[in-house]
Amino acid sequence: MTTPSADLSAMLPQGGRLAIGDGAGTPREVWDAVLELVHERPDVSLLLGWWFQPPSSHEGLDATRVKTLVSGFGMRRLIDKGHVGFIPSRLGAAPTLLQGALRADVLLTSLRPSASGFSFTTEVAWERAVVDAGGAVAAVVRPNAPEISSGPELPVADVRVLAESDARPEEFIATSSSEEQRVVAAHIARLIPDDARLQVGPGGLGAAVFDAIERPVAVDTGIITDPVLGLAERGLLVDTPLAPYLAGSAELYDWAARGRVTVERVEVTHNLVRLSTGRPLVAVNTGLEIDLDGQVNAEVAGGSWVGGIGGQPDYALGASLSREGVSIMAMSSHRGGIPTLVERLQGPVSTPCYDVDIVVTEKGHCDLRGLSRQERRQGLSELWSR
Repeated sequence: MTTPSADLSAMLPQGGRLAIGDGAGTPREVWDAVLELVHERPDVSLLLGWWFQPPSSHEGLDATRVKTLVSGFGMRRLIDKGHVGFIPSRLGAAPTLLQGALRADVLLTSLRPSASGFSFTTEVAWERAVVDAGGAVAAVVRPNAPEISSGPELPVADVRVLAESDARPEEFIATSSSEEQRVVAAHIARLIPDDARLQVGPGGLGAAVFDAIERPVAVDTGIITDPVLGLAERGLLVDTPLAPYLAGSAELYDWAARGRVTVERVEVTHNLVRLSTGRPLVAVNTGLEIDLDGQVNAEVAGGSWVGGIGGQPDYALGASLSREGVSIMAMSSHRGGIPTLVERLQGPVSTPCYDVDIVVTEKGHCDLRGLSRQERRQGLSELWSR
C-alpha cells in the first residue's frame, strides 16, 4: 500500500507544482506527507492560499519553492521569515495566473463524497481553475463536511483519494468587535442604500457592520462568516449569500448545509461585470494606513505581512463602478497611538486611490467622489483632525 507522499510524488512530473486547497477545508491531515514530498523531491514547488493558522511544521520550506496567493492570517510569520513567498496579485487574477505562470500539475484539497462523485464544500475559490488548466486532483475525503451548492461534481475516476477523515471543516471565529469598530460600523450603516448587495471583510469590523445593519441586504462577499447567519436570524438577509469561501463556526456550517449559501469559483464571485451591475454593490474594506491621496496599504505594518490583497481591489473596483454603489474604506484614525493617515505609505499600495469612494473612521466620513487630489488631501486631513 502506497503512502500519501508516494501518491503525490507519482502524480507530479519533474519540476511539477502542487497547489494546496485553502480555507476551512485546508487538508491538514496530509501536511506531513507534503513536507516529506518537499524533502524527497527538491524539484517540486508548492502553491498555498488562505490558512487560518500556520501549518504544524514548516521544515524544509523556503520562498524559492513555496508561494502563496494570500498573506496575513496563518501565512504571516512564514512570509516574514522567508519560508513562503507572497505573490502580490488581486484574487480575481488567480485563475489567469493558474492557467499560465502558476499552472499547477496537481490540486490537493478536501472534498465531500456525493451521489456520483465528489463535491467541493466550504471553498471553491481558485481551485477549479487548477482543474480546468489540466491539474490532477488528490483529496482528503470528509463525509462530515457540509453539503452546499458549489458547482458540478468531480467524477470518482478523476480523484486520487489520499485519506478519509471524520473531521469537520476548521472553525474560523473572528475576534470580538471593539467599541471603536462599532462606532465606525454605525457610520457605515447609514451609507448603505436600499436594495444593496454587501461585501464586508472578515474580522471585528466586519462583524460590527453586519450588526449595525437595519435594512434588508443581499450578501455578495469574499467570505461568508457567522455574522451572515446573524443577519438571516434578524430577517434582514435577501436572497442566497454568494462567496468563494465559507468559514465560521459549527453552527454556521450546519445552517449553510441546508442549501442556504452558494460557494462559487473566483471567476464568478470576482467577475467585474457581475459585481458592477445589478443591485448596488457596497464594498466595505479596511487597511493599515492610508495616504493623503486615498491610497491604501492593507498588507505591511512594522515590516510584517499583517494583511493581504485578496479580493479587496476586485470588490472596491466593482463597487466604485456600480450604479448607486459605493466603495468604502473603513479604518481607525490611529493604530497603536499612531495616525493611520500618512503623507507616504510605509508599505505597498494594496488599493489605489481611484477605487476608494468614501473613507470612514470613528470620527465620521469623507466622501472623495468627484474631488481633485488637493481636495482629497484637504478632506482627509479634516476628517483626521476632528
